[in-house]
Amino acid sequence: MGVIQVALLCFVVGVLGAKAEQLSTKECENLGFTGLALCSDCRTLAEYVKDQELVSECLSCCTEDSDDAMSKVVYSGAVLEVCMRKLVFYPEVVGFIEEEKDQFPFVKVQYAFNSPPKLIMLDDNGEQKETIRIDNWKREHILQFLKEKVKPSSDI
Repeated sequence: MGVIQVALLCFVVGVLGAKAEQLSTKECENLGFTGLALCSDCRTLAEYVKDQELVSECLSCCTEDSDDAMSKVVYSGAVLEVCMRKLVFYPEVVGFIEEEKDQFPFVKVQYAFNSPPKLIMLDDNGEQKETIRIDNWKREHILQFLKEKVKPSSDI
């Protein structure tokens, strides 16, 4: 390995080793990082993208990985937010709202102008914890996700 490659490797390891200051969910969403991004995803991003600022922002919005970190994350409720005018472009979301939503009394549908389809995950206090874009999700993926990840506070 050449001197430049070793220096670059040390730089990347140093940057990725130190996790940046955590940003709020809203700040991360404004930067384009939505959903449950894992820090390992940011490290993978760093391998392909040489924009240090982008990698740093990713690290500021990620969740540390563990063997089963995602399986332990549960929420007390959710808001499915979507623009009513854009619903025509998301038949899977429409199908969920019209035919499946009643199975989930802890999930509210909220219409917001120009909003892409997303699930806003809520904690026990009704506070927003995560925002997950569901533009390309199939109805069965929405169902499975909500069954696994949303447990009303009395069930937790």
